Amino acid sequence: MPNRMQTVLRVLGVCAGVLVAHSSTFAQGGAEIPRTSSGHPDLSGSYDTATVTPLQRPRAFGDRLTLTAEEAAIVASDPDGLASTFNLAPAGSDERQAAREEAQIAGFETGDGNREAPPAGGDGSGGAAGNVGGYNTFWIDRGDDAFQINGEIRTSIITDPPNGRQPPRTEANRAAMAARAGSFRSNSGTAWWLEDDLNATGPYDHPEQRPHAERCLMGFGSTAGPPMLSVLYNNMKRIVQTDDTVMILVEMVHDARIVRMNADHNPPEIRSWLGDSVGHWEGDTLIVDTTNFTDNPSLSGASRNLHVVERFSRLDADTLLYGFTVDDPTVWTAPWSGEYPWPSSDNRVYEYACHEANYSFGGILRGARVLEQDARDAAGARD
Repeated sequence: MPNRMQTVLRVLGVCAGVLVAHSSTFAQGGAEIPRTSSGHPDLSGSYDTATVTPLQRPRAFGDRLTLTAEEAAIVASDPDGLASTFNLAPAGSDERQAAREEAQIAGFETGDGNREAPPAGGDGSGGAAGNVGGYNTFWIDRGDDAFQINGEIRTSIITDPPNGRQPPRTEANRAAMAARAGSFRSNSGTAWWLEDDLNATGPYDHPEQRPHAERCLMGFGSTAGPPMLSVLYNNMKRIVQTDDTVMILVEMVHDARIVRMNADHNPPEIRSWLGDSVGHWEGDTLIVDTTNFTDNPSLSGASRNLHVVERFSRLDADTLLYGFTVDDPTVWTAPWSGEYPWPSSDNRVYEYACHEANYSFGGILRGARVLEQDARDAAGARD
């Protein structure tokens, strides 16, 4: 199936040319790969990093790193359910797969522009519709297949720990997460944060309380990273490489990561959402070390103490191998690592204008004021 979302964005976007380092081709392990004039592998190009392989391995697979071809075929036939997350061909799966395909086809149909507003609290729909109506599956592009490395079909992006899952979180982090959980509830169509105190503060009191992705400041799901992970859509990356700088342009939300080669990290008081990335070459592998994050890095749950080491190398002339190690001792009890391939793409990265006409954000804040007034009016009527 063609990448419909990127096609639409590329029609609407305006291409900006980039200057890349001169390259030539030399052999690496019997394969021809492009190299710069300084002899390093040339990583420049566009890559589509979408994959249906999950970050964390389903627990049913234990320490199994790979799938058989038969198992992978079942997963490929059920990308939405990932064959019930790799439990593979459960009873009634044929019927469920047919229903998913029918729903997906329906999701590509043009919505009724004259439809009524959803009921208070949402219509119960999930996914991209967001429970209140939204863009349909026309816009979803999370890949079609599980990826392979050296001919082996992986069960997860995470490779260490051996179970393919993030290590347990620290006790302090679990306590902090539990405390924050009270600020997040499903949309009930009521000002639930005023249940015990009509003057209580709430999660919609001012714009800076809202997540970075909702404010169009960064993409969701650590798409810009580090580590840079596959998400629901807009998974294109563009690398521009020179001898002293590597730039990684991320399609969503049009973030540009700047890697300073052979440099020292900035002082610890200088921090940013994407961290401070410095790189060096170890043989034919680009190593990128990133520290100096703010309190809210792209990686969900991580803290300002996050430290990520990334590895970029070429599997062949058309594919990068992207690997990473995450270390945040205030959040996870041990470091964890993963890897997945970045296939090259003829598609180009155009501007993702997330905040253009983002009237829904103002609607979130105004809607909260309406719900609060409703709660106070109801309380006054009872009194």
